[in-house]
Amino acid sequence: MAGKAKKKSSNKNSKSKKSAAAERGVIDNIWGIVFIIIGIFLIAAVSFHAAGEFGNVLGDFLKGIFGHVGVILPIYLIAFGIVLIANKAVEITKLSISMCFVILIMLCLLNSGRFIPQNGMVFEVSEFYKNGVSLNGGGVIGMSIDMFLVKYIGRVGLYGISIAVILICEMLVVNTPLSRAYSSYKQKKLDKQAEIKAKRAEEMAIHQMELETREKERAKYLKEQEKLKKERLRYEKAKYKEELYATPELLFETDKMRIDRNPDNISQNPNEQHFVSMMKDDSMFEQREQREPEPVPMVKTFGLEEERKSEYGFGLDDVPDDVPKEDYHANADTDSEFAPCDTHAKAEEEPVKISNKEAREAKLDLTDFANTSKPIQYKKPSISLLRSVRNTTNPAQVNAELKSKAALLENTLQNFKVDAKVVEVTQGPAVTRYEIQPNTGVKVNSIKALADDIALNLRAKSIRIEAPIPGKAAVGIEVENEKINMVTLREIIDSNEFKQAKSKISFAVGRDISGKSIVADLKSMPHLLIAGSTGSGKSVCINSIITSILYKANPDEVKLVLIDPKVVELGNYNGIPHLLIPVVTEPTKAAAALNWAVAEMTDRYKKFAETGVRDLESYNNHIKAQDENAEKMPQVVIIIDELADLMMAAPSQVEDSICRLAQMARAAGMHLIVATQRPSVDIITGVIKANIPSRIAFAVSSQFDSRTILDMSGAEKLVGKGDMLFNPLGMGKPVRVQGCFVSDEEVHNIIEFVKSQAEEVEYSGEVIESIEKGNISTSKADDVDELLEEAIECVVSAGQASVSMLQRRFRIGYNRAARIVDEMEARGIVSAQDGARPRQVLLSEEELSEMKEKLDEE
Repeated sequence: MAGKAKKKSSNKNSKSKKSAAAERGVIDNIWGIVFIIIGIFLIAAVSFHAAGEFGNVLGDFLKGIFGHVGVILPIYLIAFGIVLIANKAVEITKLSISMCFVILIMLCLLNSGRFIPQNGMVFEVSEFYKNGVSLNGGGVIGMSIDMFLVKYIGRVGLYGISIAVILICEMLVVNTPLSRAYSSYKQKKLDKQAEIKAKRAEEMAIHQMELETREKERAKYLKEQEKLKKERLRYEKAKYKEELYATPELLFETDKMRIDRNPDNISQNPNEQHFVSMMKDDSMFEQREQREPEPVPMVKTFGLEEERKSEYGFGLDDVPDDVPKEDYHANADTDSEFAPCDTHAKAEEEPVKISNKEAREAKLDLTDFANTSKPIQYKKPSISLLRSVRNTTNPAQVNAELKSKAALLENTLQNFKVDAKVVEVTQGPAVTRYEIQPNTGVKVNSIKALADDIALNLRAKSIRIEAPIPGKAAVGIEVENEKINMVTLREIIDSNEFKQAKSKISFAVGRDISGKSIVADLKSMPHLLIAGSTGSGKSVCINSIITSILYKANPDEVKLVLIDPKVVELGNYNGIPHLLIPVVTEPTKAAAALNWAVAEMTDRYKKFAETGVRDLESYNNHIKAQDENAEKMPQVVIIIDELADLMMAAPSQVEDSICRLAQMARAAGMHLIVATQRPSVDIITGVIKANIPSRIAFAVSSQFDSRTILDMSGAEKLVGKGDMLFNPLGMGKPVRVQGCFVSDEEVHNIIEFVKSQAEEVEYSGEVIESIEKGNISTSKADDVDELLEEAIECVVSAGQASVSMLQRRFRIGYNRAARIVDEMEARGIVSAQDGARPRQVLLSEEELSEMKEKLDEE
């Protein structure tokens, strides 16, 4: 019973407390409304004399007693009323009210101090009241107290005591010391920073997850494509076997042709022997390739005659009459990118009996055609293939605009109290540079800090400040021109700078702000990194480089290796004699091409060591002294149009190859040009940047991308359309250049002119074969774990694969076991990782045994 009584009493107490709090809140609201109304009334009385006779008298009284503070008092009351209504948590006590009154008195003292002379004044209350009403004094209260305080402690003491008392009263009103208030502010700031960091970390995690998802989707897509390719090849092999066995006459006739071509293989019953050998062998395509052991010219085949002619400079109309034109259509649908021109491929579609003599004659005719189609002498393209653009601007109007903008710039700096003047104005193709000379004592950073204000006053889209200009005691302010003047490739190639350049791998860059033609030598760079966002001029720059080399060098002097994963950018260069191999478009073959370049570089250094020379030029001079007819070793320029795609396909292999070439290939006469439209740290890694010192940065979206390319900001303020920052080796600071423009039509005309000099393009068969096989670099094969074969047998017999199982079974560490599992996944033996579940084994024991038997037979 006692417990129930206590509960009832506690419930009654809580209800009474709630009702009391509610009642108090109502009272506070009432008082708040009263204070607000009084404050509004006093404002009308004190400031506007619009409150009637009583109000006007009351307003004069407040001003006479409090002076200027009497004007502030109504606002004080309104704020107090708002606090009462809005904030119910504030507890208003007698102490807080009295402290507010003391603060009001201190404000009167601070206001009255300026009306008290230092030597004192006569004490007259009526005079104090009269001056307070007219607001020429501090009021009766302030003037009366300040008379004595100023006399004994002076104005400084008066102000110090008043401010100290105000601070103390404020702390008593809010009941919070200053140290706690500062700590609270600091804690809020730290919490906000922590919240921002957490948000950024969350965004980075989401971005990383998106990247991983894309990588998995890409790997899955590539795996499916590889599987489809294998299925299609298997289907065509089976189809060919059916067609071949369906026509036994053709089978035996083709065997006779093989016997006639290889007399050593003649036996008592050749047809039977060849039929049995073909039944045992599953690879029918290999048999077709073996029946012509003589060298076969390599060309890239397409489905359309126009494409063949545009890529290689000849079509069916150009083939001699003694060569059957059907032979050139036979390989149009083959899967291989570089397929041999098989003179008997027509037999797949139409079984026709031919004699051994006819087969030999067709072979000889094709060989003679290939031998007689070599170019005799390379003729460099004419300058007339490039177009020129006339400048239609009015010089007088341009000068007037520059002078007005220079004056406006000086006025803008003067408005922000920066003493500087414009000493020189230089108009370039895309931007105009105003050279500012600051006066003595003016900091350069004070000008750089005004970048946004200067852009606003000059009505410029964006400006870039170069502080200071290298070699000058001035600051450069670069402002975008209203109209960008095009710099054509013809202007640069026709300039003295390009004509006088001795290097065969010199190329046109563009014009700087002063209008000087910029021509770079790839030999002194010795490698180049080009980066910029989409549409900024990166592809046009690459076309300018290749076109410059076509104007400068013969095919036997410079060879090009073009890697274009995007397929559409550099594919039209197929067929020019400067190409060492056809344009590489597949990422896997691109990695193999880079591996070949590393192997070629190593081979060249071995030859240098044998002859006792140090570089390519010395080697060519040495072999020329030994034999005048000896073939010179050409310079090799490797151009990668999109590095990002290669880094996604084979990041470690591509990065290693690029780094090795960049470190050692200069003396071997091999130079690298790497371009990308994704200048992020996962594409342009620190190792690549450290080994490629020369850079070209086009317009990018952020400072981070600019720092990734140039190690400094600035590229984010470029205007695009070929506007670049050019920073070759040894320059120190990048130079702003307007890149030269060459249109697709001009490039096409030059390529057609170059192709017309050679009826057939001779690619390097050894390089193509090495790239096709992808076995140039044996480093990956050397890295295969010795336990891999046993691990494959183990997981196939167990039916599942996991890192922990390999650790227990072979007693190895986690890292080694994980590498073995990754290698099995790459070979298609186990599935990809699926969370915490074990990986599925994709290979059965029967398939594994078949693979072993095939390997043993090979």
